[in-house]
Amino acid sequence: MAEKSIERRLCLRFKLPGATVSIKKIGLFGGRKKVIEDFCPVLDMSRGGIRFLTQKLLPFRSRVEVQLCAPGESVPLRLIGRVIWASFNPGKSYKFQAGIKFNPYGQEKNHNDPSVLTKIMSLEEKFPEPGDSAGTECPD
Repeated sequence: MAEKSIERRLCLRFKLPGATVSIKKIGLFGGRKKVIEDFCPVLDMSRGGIRFLTQKLLPFRSRVEVQLCAPGESVPLRLIGRVIWASFNPGKSYKFQAGIKFNPYGQEKNHNDPSVLTKIMSLEEKFPEPGDSAGTECPD
């Protein structure tokens, strides 16, 4: 009997043409942040996560700060999250793809600012065509 795979992603994934991310690794105690890579092309994203190209293999489960430069946004969107996967991108100009799951939105420590969620929702409306694989569980 064939098993059906369960889709864990509940958020709409959408492409964001021209968007880039800069990735900083967050120190052990949330202090100093070290730049890992700048201007990585975004493949797609959702309210819960982002998929992008990178030249560096990102360590699994590492805590990161993402600065998203999106078309039409004058200020980069700042989000924190964890690397949930990384894989080779064979035969391409970028060596790897990576996926980051964003932390929850809220006022608590280590949460993302709820105003960023509002901006992501407006980007969803501007770029409604869904992507083909990224994002994670949708925040409430």
